[in-house]
Amino acid sequence: QVQLVESGGGLVQAGGSLRLSCAASGRTFSLYAMGWFRQAPGKEREFVAGISRSGEITSYTDSVKGRFTISRDNAKNTVYLQMNSLKPEDTALYYCAADLGRGVTRLGATYDYWGQGTQVTVSS
Repeated sequence: QVQLVESGGGLVQAGGSLRLSCAASGRTFSLYAMGWFRQAPGKEREFVAGISRSGEITSYTDSVKGRFTISRDNAKNTVYLQMNSLKPEDTALYYCAADLGRGVTRLGATYDYWGQGTQVTVSS
């Protein structure tokens, strides 16, 4: 079992930055690939970014490439999402998730554990 707790969300103006954190407890963090997903009101949940167990492989959805950076610190059992140049369309509830798999996948159904989410609101 893995418990995931997100933090770092908030209200920011367009063009601003936020850094989300996801702290994991339970089984060995380094066994899991990690992902960030988001869900806006009335929309389906979507993949934002993912990172492999070692951190060597990352993946991003096209709309955040060049603006968001995912990273992890296995010594601290934490994964991060640095979000720069935020846009109103980035407004959503952001979730982190853990996948007991080798690679990085964009499929939410592949992930085994989920956090409760942290709200990000970007004003125009």
